[in-house]
Amino acid sequence: MKKRTVELVVLSDVHLGTFGCHAKELYSYLSSIKPKILVLNGDIIDIWQFRKSYFPKSHLKVIRKILDLTSKGTQVYYITGNHDEMLRKFADSKIGNFTICNKLILELNGKKAWFFHGDVFDSSVNHAKWIAKLGGIGYDYLILLNRFINWFLKQLGKEPYSFSKKIKASVKKAVKFIGDFENAAIELAIENQYDYVICGHIHEPKILKHSNKKGETLYLNSGDWIENLTALEYNKKRWKLYFHKMTEIFHEEDFHEMETILANNHTELILPK
Repeated sequence: MKKRTVELVVLSDVHLGTFGCHAKELYSYLSSIKPKILVLNGDIIDIWQFRKSYFPKSHLKVIRKILDLTSKGTQVYYITGNHDEMLRKFADSKIGNFTICNKLILELNGKKAWFFHGDVFDSSVNHAKWIAKLGGIGYDYLILLNRFINWFLKQLGKEPYSFSKKIKASVKKAVKFIGDFENAAIELAIENQYDYVICGHIHEPKILKHSNKKGETLYLNSGDWIENLTALEYNKKRWKLYFHKMTEIFHEEDFHEMETILANNHTELILPK
């Protein structure tokens, strides 16, 4: 398979080690590109919800693929997020082409790009971490249940439906969380004269140009590999959002995980033949 050469790729919120992670699709994407620089912008491995009983081969293949890229010359920057914050103690560590950091500034064709995960703007993470962790666990199970239901919808020829997006949209609309997050990142970037500000964290892929009296900046969010399956690509002085086609809504391994969950709750899952 011929690989696309890309100057820079940004991924975030992969959440390896959780039921909702689309590791197979991510592996397919990584196998299709040849990036000069790969920025992993936080929450790549979900250490918060790490389970010894759940880290399938498809998730390990993603890690091997990233390491394989470094061995072939790709410069990989792993920026820590809130779900992999345990790695922050290793910030500024470097092994070959692999670097761990808490934030990153790169010059792209004479313009300054500021990368960071974005959890610094989230008060629920900074001031009530146990609530955020509890919410993360509930979100993970909701995603898996949603994928199970969408599998049945697909068999019936119906469009998939996202419970989590509906719930998050209604909550975040009330607290204006997404808007506040984006505005905070934009204002700080303009104040510090960054041409680009690139975040993750909120699972909302976006490219937005903004200006005020002090200047202008381009806000970018790489989205996630739970619901949106997106990445940011920078090539030939242009940014674009990459959307990966979801080839399978519900994998066979997900059935086994659903069976485990239901068994723990003394419920039987009967699958169609």
